[in-house]
Amino acid sequence: MYVVIVEFTTHESNFEAFLARVRRQASDSLQQESDCHVFDVCVSPDRDNYVLLYEVYSDRDAFDAHLESAHFRDFDSTVAEWVGDKKVTTLEKV
Repeated sequence: MYVVIVEFTTHESNFEAFLARVRRQASDSLQQESDCHVFDVCVSPDRDNYVLLYEVYSDRDAFDAHLESAHFRDFDSTVAEWVGDKKVTTLEKV
């Protein structure tokens, strides 16, 4: 399994819109990608405007396909200006 953790800090004025859009992205990924097994959206009670995504794919190829999907490209372009900082970490489950 291939694990992806994405950390976002959004601009304060865009936080709620970002949450709504990323929840839709999670749903789209789980429904449209058979190799996407987990797509959790998490927020921190201690960090303003912070969103963490925890995603699990069958393998790296499945994640690469996710990045090429129309729904991801739409999400990415929609939220680009809403995000102040983004960090991606990838891991392999052992």
